[in-house]
Amino acid sequence: MADDQEKTEEPTSKKIEDARKEGNVPKSMDASSFLTLLVGIFSFIALFNFMQKHLVELYQYYQSFIGVELTKNIVIQISINTLKEIILVVMPLALLVAISGLLAGFLQFGFVFSSKPLTPNLSKMNPIKGLKNLLSIKKLVETIKIVLKVALVFLVAYYYLIDFTKELPSVVYLSIFKQLIWLKEKSMILGAAILILFLVLALFDLFFVRYNYFKDLKMSKQEIKDEFKQMEGDPQTKARVKKIQMEMSKKRMMQEIPEADVVITNPTHFAVALRYDKEKEDAPKVIAKGMNHLALKIKEIARAHDIQIVENPPLARELYKKCELSETIPENLYKAVAEVLAFVYKAGKR
Repeated sequence: MADDQEKTEEPTSKKIEDARKEGNVPKSMDASSFLTLLVGIFSFIALFNFMQKHLVELYQYYQSFIGVELTKNIVIQISINTLKEIILVVMPLALLVAISGLLAGFLQFGFVFSSKPLTPNLSKMNPIKGLKNLLSIKKLVETIKIVLKVALVFLVAYYYLIDFTKELPSVVYLSIFKQLIWLKEKSMILGAAILILFLVLALFDLFFVRYNYFKDLKMSKQEIKDEFKQMEGDPQTKARVKKIQMEMSKKRMMQEIPEADVVITNPTHFAVALRYDKEKEDAPKVIAKGMNHLALKIKEIARAHDIQIVENPPLARELYKKCELSETIPENLYKAVAEVLAFVYKAGKR
């Protein structure tokens, strides 16, 4: 019983789908932040000339008011134009960063929309429960991850900066233009190193988050059994559905009896109706079968439509036992059925 309660089984597709509906998805913040940062940097580089142009135009616009008396209308006009230019400069970059944030989430877990995380939950306001969450193992691991990430960034930055300072004695003798080029090169090297570090941390966090996510969703054997029962449905409902299906099948079967070539009987316990259309079927097909009351009904319909009824107890039992509806007869019964059909055709019936 204890083994049934241990969460040792991988989560089922239903368990994962239910978690997604509740907004519970494996989201790595480091992976999302890295993609957003990467898109932000390259977007800034790509839009730099555009942003510079508008900022210079804004500066020149301000210069045009030198010596002009600032009235209330002029101040309002300056404010409106300034706001327009700032929006024009910032909006493209902000949109690209926002799209990258959405894309980062989509790449991790696809499209998910759930209002459950927004639903007010009074239990979250419980201070005791909140304190337990703060002191949980999960929060401790998150804290250690943050400390390690910050430490690694500082170590990488410190290593490169110390290495750059060794070149300073020779750099001070360069012209200001070459010093700026040197500073630009070193800044790019440092930025690339930190970006690579962020990429490694993001990949690690992505795999770590997904591992913990599926670990938390693991199920016990009893939970899998309960879920299977739930998916299968209530036994009474299943019985009703099965009954309806049988009634529909019986109705279709009765409607096909008039097309039969012969009905082979026991004579009272079994009845099997056969049809043989040599142009469409390779062998005779069972289109109706039944026992006891249903057998009597099949024979009644057969008589009403002038269909030959042949008493052959061994063959009737074999056909009833080995053949399902709409199936052709097995090869070992070909000869026996052929003899019956020959008798029927010779008698001049259907």
